[in-house]
Parts: sequence; structure tokens; C-alpha cells
Amino acid sequence: MTILVILLAIALQIFLSARKVSPFISLLVVAILAGLFLGMKPDQLLVSIEKGVGSTLGGLALIICLGAFLGKILEVTGATEQITSTLIRAFGPKHIQWAVMLTGFLMGIPLYYNAGFVILVPLVVALTRKTGLPLLYIVIPMAASLSTTHCFLPPHPGPVVLVKAFNANMGLVLMYGIILAIPAVIVAGPLLGRLLKHLTTKAQDEALTAIAEQNKTLPSIGSSLLFALMPVCLIALAVLAGHFLPKGNILQTILLFTGDSVIALLITVLLASYQLGKTAGKSVTQMMQLLSDSIAGIAMILLIITSGGVFKQVLVDSGTGTYIASFSSKWAMPPLLFAWVVTAFLRVMIGSATVAGITAAGVVAPLIAGGHVSPELMVLAVGAGSVFGSHINDSGFWMFKEFFKLSLPQTLKSWTVMETVISIIGLAGVLVLDAIV
Repeated sequence: MTILVILLAIALQIFLSARKVSPFISLLVVAILAGLFLGMKPDQLLVSIEKGVGSTLGGLALIICLGAFLGKILEVTGATEQITSTLIRAFGPKHIQWAVMLTGFLMGIPLYYNAGFVILVPLVVALTRKTGLPLLYIVIPMAASLSTTHCFLPPHPGPVVLVKAFNANMGLVLMYGIILAIPAVIVAGPLLGRLLKHLTTKAQDEALTAIAEQNKTLPSIGSSLLFALMPVCLIALAVLAGHFLPKGNILQTILLFTGDSVIALLITVLLASYQLGKTAGKSVTQMMQLLSDSIAGIAMILLIITSGGVFKQVLVDSGTGTYIASFSSKWAMPPLLFAWVVTAFLRVMIGSATVAGITAAGVVAPLIAGGHVSPELMVLAVGAGSVFGSHINDSGFWMFKEFFKLSLPQTLKSWTVMETVISIIGLAGVLVLDAIV
């Protein structure tokens, strides 16, 4: 019955989206109906809705808003244009996918997915405008890089939690994760992007018809890269400080504080507003207007992501995760494959990669006790399963759809396929490593 309700909920969401109902409204309606049919009492459902809103916005709102503001600053002051021009000169239009993939991978290692995503969106849109290449041709390598680092590499929340849950070696997980990430990001990035370049999007049309300012004074490439990468550098310093400096050390305390995603973005926004605004000849009032413009542009995106968070929370609180885990535990298969399958089921049903991974960890952890499976590979197997089949109950799905103004079918053909490819290649890599190590 539980599986049937979830499938019907997904079908209803697809139907409402096809009817042009706002995803913000339709996701709330679907979440409420799913909760009721899954046996939740009305008062429990209301608590889940409130909890879903709080947990989603609590982790995303400031990051998305500050990231959007930083992106707007980089765009309006010409920093993005300077970076894109340099990338095109360095790699050439034929190899621009690899430049974007490398940029996304380097930024994705220390940055949480959502922060990296909103920072890089203006960059890929500007590249589309500058080169005339299809948007998805450039976007997919960027998104694949960020998603791959998010599910495989510490210090991202999912892998870190799994390392602790399985008592795995953090260094080995990072090393094995990079080995898996390289083929996954190449296939799900540049190669898949080439297959999707025929899909025309509204955001692509707007980018190609945008008129650039004439005689704009561009900031230097050094200054442009400094502010584009500053959040990454601050967060990377915090990671290093947490591992190599003595606990309680004053320098470690400072670096851990400035390396928080929100604080790192805030510091960058303040410094970029002053320096890049000064270079572009813009007043404080004009720079603050950019804040209003950037927030106005993402207001509906925030609401849609929040609705997706409500849907996810209803599924979690209704016991869907526990049901899937208990059902899957009856299957007889190799431990690493079993871990991937359980996590993939949870991901499809619940939506959140982190929640799916954490839930699966409780199911598969006993398999490690026997000593017949590598805890490091178990971390990566669960990580690979946690990105499988992302669809309408995942906030990342809606971020990708709304930021790039895709239709629902286009998002399923691009984002969902990309995530699934990463997951399957990750599983294959884990099984190969298991045979070798």
C-alpha cells in the first residue's frame, strides 16, 4: 500500500505540472494528500509540514540568497564576463565543457552543493551567451561535478556521517571517492551534455538575446577569480584547520567560523560589493539594489524548494523510509550491492540524498561487523545509491529546473538521467575496487 501511495503521489505531481499548476502549490497539495493516505493524523501532518519548512529553509535560505547576491554582483560588475572570456581563451569553445567540469569539481570539494550551484549559475549562463553553445551542453558538466563531489567526497555531510557510522578511514574514503568520481563526472558531465545539447530552454533563449553593456570597465581576472573562489578558499581553510590545528586553538576557532558556508558567503559578498562595485563605478545604493533584484529573482525558487522539503518530510515522518528498509532487508545479495539498492530505494521514495544515506546506514551497518566488507567501500556504495533517480521529491531537482527554466520532461531527461548515471557508475566502481582491494 505504501509503495502504491507514493507512486500515485508522483503521478499526481507530474499530472499537475503538465497542467501548468505552480510546483509550489502542487507539491504542497501532493504532500498533504500523500500524508493522509499514508495514515498520518491531521495534527501529525501539520507538524511535519512545519518541520519540513523549517529544516529546508534553515539549511538553504541564507546560502541561496547570499549566493544569488554574489552571483548578481559578479555578473553586473563584469567579473563573470572576465572569467568566461579567460576560460574561452584558455580552453577554446571546443573544450569549454572540460573547463566548466574542472571548475565545478574544484569548487565542489569544499562547498556544499547548493552554495556551489548558485555561485556557478551566472557563470554557465554567461558562457552560453558568450559562446552561443547550448545551455545544457555547458550546464550538465557543472552540475555533474557538484553532485559527484557531494555524494562521494568528504567533507560533505553525507559521506562524513557515513564515515562515522561505519567507522571508516576518512583518508581512504577520500582517495577511493576521487577514483570513483573521475569516470562518473566525465560520463555524466561532458559526454551526457553532448547528448542533451539539442534541448532548447527558455533560459538559453534569454541568455542568447541578452545585450551586453558597451564599453564596460571589467575588473581584472585576478580580482574576478578572487571573489568567485573566496567562499571555496574560506571553507577549504576551515576543513584544513579542523584536521591539522589543535582543538581550541584561536586560529582554528577563527577559521572554522569564517569557513562556515553562510559566513564565507557573507564575507565574500561584503568585500565584493565594495571592491567590484568601486571598479564598476557603482554606489552603495546601486549595489544594494542588486540585492533586492537578486532576491526577487529567486523568491519563487525558494518557495518551490520549500514545498519539496515538506513533501520529503511527510514521507520521512510517515515511516516510508523504515518500511522500505525492512522490505529490502529480506533480499539476499552481496553486501555492497545490497547497500546500494536499499539506499537507491530510499532516495527515490524520500527524495533527500542525505536522509536516504543516513537511513540506509542503520540498515547495512551490521553487515560490516562480520569483517567481510570494506567500511570505506560501504560508505561509497551508500553514497552512490543516495543520488539515484532524483525526481520531484528532491529539492535539487527543483533548483535545477527553476534556475535554468526547464520543463518537467526536460528536467527528467537531463537532471534525473545525470544523477542516475553518476549512481550506476559509482556502484560499478565500488564493485571493481572491491575485487581489487
